[in-house]
Amino acid sequence: MPKILIILSAADQWTLKDGAKHPTGFWAEEFAVPHQAFREAGFEVAVATPGGVRPTVDEVSLRPDQNGGDQAKVDRLRHYLASPAVAAELSAPLRLAGLSAADYDAVFLPGGHGPMEDLAVDPDLGRLLTEALDRDLVISALCHGPAGLLSATRPDGAWAFAGRRITAFSDEEERQAGLAENAPWLLESRLRERGGELVTGPAWGPHLIVDGNLITAQNPASSALAAQAVLDNLTKENR
Repeated sequence: MPKILIILSAADQWTLKDGAKHPTGFWAEEFAVPHQAFREAGFEVAVATPGGVRPTVDEVSLRPDQNGGDQAKVDRLRHYLASPAVAAELSAPLRLAGLSAADYDAVFLPGGHGPMEDLAVDPDLGRLLTEALDRDLVISALCHGPAGLLSATRPDGAWAFAGRRITAFSDEEERQAGLAENAPWLLESRLRERGGELVTGPAWGPHLIVDGNLITAQNPASSALAAQAVLDNLTKENR
């Protein structure tokens, strides 16, 4: 049975350019939709964070206006996160530092602005992602989750994902969300600077890029696409 490691940010705030602390965490849909899809497919799922800290859901991600005005969708997300099995996983995540990519078949990084604060510079994540890449494991990152890919620097200073086709939460989406001007850095721009071949789609629309074993998706609307692409990759006959 394939085993998927979901790595969530442990941050509950994002430090902005002017020093202000923007409340954040993980984006509900970006965790709940893939997590449920993986479990319903019969896969084993583990959740980890830096330091084994209980992750914080970004409450903005549970507002109807951030979910197309769909209160029923918000209710479903809240219900899923509060379900006993999921709540137990989130309350006691694995400690990222003690994990080895050799124990998993895939690594999945949901977004929310939290990864911009901690996962982007986490050496334990960088080690694990580099190991996963070298083992040809499936690596997937969603929305701001690709910030975590920035942590994967090889001993010679080279970025492990340089030259790979990637998508992520776009600079335009950050501008439309009203946070770009005070952001310490922008994800799309930073990934380009490090050598990623960024391919972004229209703001807020579903968009997925599959580059071999690397699967990235642009925004919350891409959550189901990302999950399905991971499942498809793990169930390919040649894996």
